Amino acid sequence: MGRLLFALTFFFLLSTLAFAGSWSAQNLESRKDDLYPEILRDEAVARLNELGKVSDAEAYLERTFMSPASVRAGNLIRGWMEDAGLRTWIDQMGNVHGRVDGINASSKAILIGSHLDTVVDAGIFDGSLGVVSAISALKVLNARGKLGNLLRPVEVIAFSDEEGVRFQSTFLGSAAVAGILPASALQFSDKSGVTVQGALKENSIQISEENLHNLKYDRDSVWGYVEVHIEQGPVLEWRGLPLGVVKGIAGQTRMKVTVRGSQGHAGTVPMSMRQDPMSAAAELIVLLESLCKRPEDFLSFDGHCKDSTVQSLSTSLVCTVGEISSWPSASNVIPGQVVFTVDIRAIDDMGREAVIYELSNRMYQICDRRSVSCIIERKHDAGAVMCDDELRRQLKFAADSALKRMSDNQFLDEVPVLMSGAGHDAMAISHLTKVGMIFVRCRGGVSHSPEEHVLDDDVWAAGLSVLAFLETHV
Repeated sequence: MGRLLFALTFFFLLSTLAFAGSWSAQNLESRKDDLYPEILRDEAVARLNELGKVSDAEAYLERTFMSPASVRAGNLIRGWMEDAGLRTWIDQMGNVHGRVDGINASSKAILIGSHLDTVVDAGIFDGSLGVVSAISALKVLNARGKLGNLLRPVEVIAFSDEEGVRFQSTFLGSAAVAGILPASALQFSDKSGVTVQGALKENSIQISEENLHNLKYDRDSVWGYVEVHIEQGPVLEWRGLPLGVVKGIAGQTRMKVTVRGSQGHAGTVPMSMRQDPMSAAAELIVLLESLCKRPEDFLSFDGHCKDSTVQSLSTSLVCTVGEISSWPSASNVIPGQVVFTVDIRAIDDMGREAVIYELSNRMYQICDRRSVSCIIERKHDAGAVMCDDELRRQLKFAADSALKRMSDNQFLDEVPVLMSGAGHDAMAISHLTKVGMIFVRCRGGVSHSPEEHVLDDDVWAAGLSVLAFLETHV
């Protein structure tokens, strides 16, 4: 009798464990189904890869403002917006819009966006991830029959230009929506002499100064702006977390430096008699590097630059020469002219201005000493932007919620709060409304490169975080 009782008890325990294991596995599968991986991960990743093939170059990814590939990408995104149940249009700056009015079309709208243009030899996630994640989240709401239950309108915008590659002026798309793009921007020209206005006209978009003004959104019609973007840095990977929220974005200045000297024969002009703009440009570039590595050695404490400012610069200041060209650019000719770009970024706007002031003065001194002329043009300025505290808390809650739903509490650390050294459309839109950003982990912190990579599950986490944020507005 005792043996029979033991056998029955043992069998009961095995059956219970087997049932529990089966229920747990089924529950996990059910929970994953509730997270819509087929839309937020699988389809989103496929769309990112598809966008990554839409390029003006055969060997690498390149989409610049209103280029043929940019137009094709915009049409592709517009189709995905319509697939998600959104009403779509393309404005007179080439921005692609998709909107759902929700319960009350007259309520202030949530704008969610990023850019569809790329740098030269780009990765497939910069900009595109933010657009695709937003569309995917709204598609989930549509699939659940809740798109019309949104308490306020939601509008996804794929901005036509953020990188500023073609016309050397960033945020053409988002600045127009924010109402801060000057009318003179329509006459900016690319290397082929085509203007912004001309590039739009080539694509059957007519724009005038009055049209440009009409693109500006009414401040009272917008609730806030959210942008999802790859981190473009290594912090999230180092922390072992897929998502972070952004506290603020560094201010940036772009300059064009033109150095002119005396063009001559490489073999006949003595070294002591040369006015070589290339050698001068080299010294100017080394000066830039030295100043930005050790700002405390160059900036004075005369009331214009405080100790706290220099301390801030020591941790956030970055300076880059990304482009350089010479004329006539021949190996046996001393150049007559050298042109290079300067990109300066820092969290502290006053410190950034102090750096530019000191740099400019020292550049002119070097050029005078070398008997060459030097012209320094400021091509772009954007002040540092702090994200809205309340919106940041909402996005942090949404990101935390997304990770916990995905991982069964695998991620014990809270979503970190980060600063952004890269510029984003949120900088322009901050002139219109409050802004908030979510960062997504990218491998090695590599961006602006074909090596740029985001894990499929991190794409999923990005879409799920947008969904979690939108669910608070249903």
